[in-house]
Amino acid sequence: MSGMLLRVEAWLAGGLLAVIVFLVFIAGIMRWFGQPLVWSVDLAQLLFVWVSFLGADMALRKRAHIGIDYLVRRLPGRPRVILDALLAAVCIAFLGVMAVLGYRLTMLNMERLFGDSGIPYAFVTIAVPAGCVLLALTLLGQAWESLSRLRTEARPIFTGGSSGEIEELVP
Repeated sequence: MSGMLLRVEAWLAGGLLAVIVFLVFIAGIMRWFGQPLVWSVDLAQLLFVWVSFLGADMALRKRAHIGIDYLVRRLPGRPRVILDALLAAVCIAFLGVMAVLGYRLTMLNMERLFGDSGIPYAFVTIAVPAGCVLLALTLLGQAWESLSRLRTEARPIFTGGSSGEIEELVP
């Protein structure tokens, strides 16, 4: 993804998180005054689904998701890159299935309302295919980058270090 799109994604996730915090705070204050905002909790839950997918994509791009790489780290460079590409292909296939099923779920929920807010439930369920597409695009980009370097380098671009941080390797 381009740098501008990455900044927009990060800004959007941060903005939505701030709105969630504000909504929950205001709902608590208004409830204390005896005037609950019933719709605010529904809207905060809806936004949380979107923030979760945006955050998952941002973490995937930074390779910050938890992983068990004890055996993979012991593989030499080329087999490790090939294994990473195969695992990315499996994940992309899974995300593709989830995107299709999420789209179908969204179409089924066009008329259903989300709680007392009057917001169509489809706004919640559309986060699944949208998030899966974002995650798949990130995985495709990472796999393409790794495979393109496979021709020129003996080792993969990134690997988890013993302390868990990302280290860039050189040939």
